[in-house]
Amino acid sequence: MGKSKEDDDDVIVAAMTEQRKNQRQIQKEATRQRILSIALELFVSRGYVATTVDDIAAAANTTRVTFYSHFESRRELMLALIHELNSILDRHDEPGRNSTASLLVEAVREGSREKLGGWLREQAVRWPLIKPYLLVVNEAAAVDAEMRSLMRGWIEEVVADICEGLDAANRYEPGTRHFRGELAYVALDQTALSWMRGDLDLTSEPALEVLTEMWWKMLGAP
Repeated sequence: MGKSKEDDDDVIVAAMTEQRKNQRQIQKEATRQRILSIALELFVSRGYVATTVDDIAAAANTTRVTFYSHFESRRELMLALIHELNSILDRHDEPGRNSTASLLVEAVREGSREKLGGWLREQAVRWPLIKPYLLVVNEAAAVDAEMRSLMRGWIEEVVADICEGLDAANRYEPGTRHFRGELAYVALDQTALSWMRGDLDLTSEPALEVLTEMWWKMLGAP
């Protein structure tokens, strides 16, 4: 038997319903992304402490109610910004961990000066993109205990990657690997922040070469 007109009408209605659902989802995601972008801009220009949910909602041409329909709190919004930061840094989700960077793990596992220096230079190329995120997260962590906890968790994810690389290479005493990872992270973080605050010129100063040497001596193959 062929399809009846009623069957055709049902197919059309179903298609139109699905299209409207997709449009609503696209609009919802666009609103969420706009809130995120505006929040980041305000955190950079006004400061994390001085920026309220009402400020973000007003600047995004939406309401406080709409803000909370996308983010239950400023903490959840900051988590979303950290997720964007991870995407820029090629950090991806992994079962049992919030994020990991396989290229970092591999660079540490190999342990050559060339491999470690290459990974560090790739990160420096991303600094202009991650600058607003990193400055905002650091400011928030300085004044908000909850944000400090979030930041500490994110740092631990990076340190865990370094430890994974050292474990894979079976390099250095196991009891020293986590501390080596922490020292390496601090050196990288401080170099990046110095550049972001205008205290360091990578074109005229050998900062990346010195950082590479530090990482090689702390993490590399002896």
